[in-house]
Amino acid sequence: MKPLFSLFFALSLMIGIVMPALAADADPNPDLLKVALLPDENASELIKRNEPLKEYLESTLGKEIELIVTTDYSSMIEAMRFGRIDLAYFGPLSYVMARSKSEIEPFAAMIVDGKPTYRSIIIANVDSGIESYADIEGMKMAYGDRASTSSHLIPKTVLLESAGLDAGEDYEAHFVGTHDAVAVNVANGNADAGGLSEVIFEHVMDRGLIDRNQVRVLGHSGSFLSIPGRCAPTWTLNSAADPECFHQHR
Repeated sequence: MKPLFSLFFALSLMIGIVMPALAADADPNPDLLKVALLPDENASELIKRNEPLKEYLESTLGKEIELIVTTDYSSMIEAMRFGRIDLAYFGPLSYVMARSKSEIEPFAAMIVDGKPTYRSIIIANVDSGIESYADIEGMKMAYGDRASTSSHLIPKTVLLESAGLDAGEDYEAHFVGTHDAVAVNVANGNADAGGLSEVIFEHVMDRGLIDRNQVRVLGHSGSFLSIPGRCAPTWTLNSAADPECFHQHR
């Protein structure tokens, strides 16, 4: 499996407008850039997998890069709001939430393993008796973070549109934090079913975090095109950052 982050996603795809700085005393072009990764998997695994990204950005930008993984999506949104991070990778839903609190703009879309699209999957424990979306009625459904697109919004919508199942009314919705935690909880039987990113599910399988024989893939969502700031995972700049730092490396 290739890394989730394609090294050349960045700074070569789409650059947008960055809003004026909110804080006059903020350094618009610091020697150290704090880059926040979406906390959708185990933090140490995210840092490890994104070391090539760190090295690429340091080489390209000529700056020291610090990779940061916050405790959850809300913490990442607040870190951007208060200027504690310079560059951040948001999912579509968390981007909208962050944009409502901060003057940020998208500047690059994510390319996942060379593909301009991504999708979610819904899985079930093989001993749960679930063989279709409709069977999730009355069961425990695991989601990642409430602000997650591919581990909450998309699979929840799939269940509503495909089987008429409404979270909280037709099944129990449990939020376990990260995508890999969804897979682990389903495999261990702590949840009957769960929704997560297809790419992260493949990471979990490749790393041997779960027994492949304990989960069943019920189905996939449609494919979503990677368009910055719309339906795609999106890289954004803090409003106080100097956009020329990135424009020169387009």
